[in-house]
Amino acid sequence: MRVLVVGATGAVGRQLVPRLIAAGHQVSATTRSQDKMDSLRAAGSEPYLLDGLDGDAVGQTVARAEPDVVIHEMTAIPANLSLRRFDRSFAATNRLRTTGLDHLLAASAAQGVRRFIAQSYAGWPNARSGGPVKTEADALDPNPPAAQAESISAIKYLERAVQDSPVPGVVLRYGSLYGPGASEAFTALLRRRQMPVIGDGAGVWSFLHVTDAAEATVLAMAAGTPGVYNIVDDEPATVAQWLPVMAKGAGAKPPRRVPAWLGRLLGGEVGISVMTQVRGSSNAKAKRELGWQPIWPTWRDGFLRGLDRAVPAELDEAA
Repeated sequence: MRVLVVGATGAVGRQLVPRLIAAGHQVSATTRSQDKMDSLRAAGSEPYLLDGLDGDAVGQTVARAEPDVVIHEMTAIPANLSLRRFDRSFAATNRLRTTGLDHLLAASAAQGVRRFIAQSYAGWPNARSGGPVKTEADALDPNPPAAQAESISAIKYLERAVQDSPVPGVVLRYGSLYGPGASEAFTALLRRRQMPVIGDGAGVWSFLHVTDAAEATVLAMAAGTPGVYNIVDDEPATVAQWLPVMAKGAGAKPPRRVPAWLGRLLGGEVGISVMTQVRGSSNAKAKRELGWQPIWPTWRDGFLRGLDRAVPAELDEAA
């Protein structure tokens, strides 16, 4: 198939493009940076320089690439993310999830694209009530912290627009990403002991290695009915469980513990939410309908062996 990956030089895109090419697909790939064009070409794709917020440029790129499948991986998340100013940190990504998405869906419909795949997120958008693990049938948070209101609105917009589009659409809610290109900023905070367990650390997170995100995306091009899929590993876990293991994998000292009142001063209501209130996600639907099985089924192994590796050593050696 002819595949257009929009936002191909992010953590997922860098894993996705070579896997698509290895599977025999003809891949076009976009980046906002002229400096990254050569790497896309070297990987075997046809590179395009593209600003996803430029509607005319998006339309021209889709027309030139003539794809059967379009994959939306555009984000613009800053390295220094502020929990207290969460929506400000995600403002550019929110525009890509709304205006950028609209441009891409319109161009895809005009070109007769057969399937549209978009990146969403499984984690803090889940409702912070009820059981600890949510499925795709559960509603997203109706009352998020004020500093996340714009970001969850953009996520809801993306998921609704993809499903309402005339182009058959699949939304992949990636878990909290780690692995090459995805977790370096977080592990740097751990090494500086700037990422404590706040309060009881009861917030439940679902993780996903970037390799597994790419593998699920390849499968979603042909498998599964249009709709939403949680793409997460097999073991949702509380912050109190997973944070010390990630610190160990990063070669850091065990994280400090701070009371909730101090955590609120440091990270605001978003900090309290992600550390003590959020809910995890189930991957049962993706396994059942996409035929997906994670290479890194649990963060317990992934944090210790996969923070800087694409696949486990035994699989790499077997290849």
